Amino acid sequence: MTLEHIVILILLLTVLYLGWRGFVLTRRLRTLSHALRDSDILNLPAETVELSDLFQAIDTFSRRFSRQLASERAEHDRMSAVLEQISDGILLANESDEVEFANPAAHRLLDASAGKLVGGSVAAALRYHQLIEAWQESKETQTVKTSVVEIPRQRGFLQIVVAPDQFAPGGSLLLVQDLTRLRQLETARRDFISNLSHEIRTPLASLKALTETLQDGAIDDPPAAERFLARIVTEVDALTQMAQELLDLSRIESGQAALELESVSPHKILERAAERMRTQAERADLQLTMDCSSELPAVQADLTRIEQVLVNLIHNAIKFTSPGGSVSLSAEVDSDNVRFAVEDTGIGIPSRDILRIFERFY
Repeated sequence: MTLEHIVILILLLTVLYLGWRGFVLTRRLRTLSHALRDSDILNLPAETVELSDLFQAIDTFSRRFSRQLASERAEHDRMSAVLEQISDGILLANESDEVEFANPAAHRLLDASAGKLVGGSVAAALRYHQLIEAWQESKETQTVKTSVVEIPRQRGFLQIVVAPDQFAPGGSLLLVQDLTRLRQLETARRDFISNLSHEIRTPLASLKALTETLQDGAIDDPPAAERFLARIVTEVDALTQMAQELLDLSRIESGQAALELESVSPHKILERAAERMRTQAERADLQLTMDCSSELPAVQADLTRIEQVLVNLIHNAIKFTSPGGSVSLSAEVDSDNVRFAVEDTGIGIPSRDILRIFERFY
């Protein structure tokens, strides 16, 4: 056999061997592919053990990817829960000015049914031109813009805060907030300050006028001086009452108004309150009466605080009842409780204000 034949034979055997190895490798890779599709990396077929390093690398990558995916899903679930529960409306709009996301609060605040906002235009979602103009200005200037609109039909206020979406060029992030309660509190606070200023100014003006009259010679007229001094005492009582109410409000809001409960007779409670206010009732030419049986069961109450509540009610009754009228106090058993009442023949409270009389500063 010549050298040429030997070389050709070696080349032929080499080609056959390489072909056989390629066939085996192809079959093993096909088996590996099936195993990966079945997520069975840890239980690979025996004929693929030669690729164990590759398998371990793939397995490590797969585990890391699974952990990252689980973390991303958990974070997504947390954010979804927050957006579902948050009271402010959240809208996401794309560069085509279409709403891609809206949480339940957004549907409620914008008075839209579920699913109506998503897919629609931002202008249709916002509806009010003040809000639309703020959104358009934010898109044009790429800055944060804020606008407030009053909703007359709902007697409310909506505020919108628009910011460019940093993760989607051309998109917008819109925050819708209900400012109704805040505006009501601001209005009530403003009215409170105005009313308090008026209430304080009136007795101060009276005190000044009475004092000047006494200085001008009325002090030498005993009947007139006594009448003026009685008026001065009344005005001082009014100022003292206002100062005490403000102090009590401050203590209650700071949590310093602790209750000291004790067993006390309803008759005693009403009697103490009536005695404190009897002089003021007489000065106002009002009849102060009490209707309460001494046989009523005792109640658990802070005597000082419940007396203060009744005194406030009696004071208001005296203040808003014309001379010659009456103020009556009563107590009666109501189921498992004792109900106290202060009634008067005064002007009463307008029906539109009754539901708001316990609002702060109203």
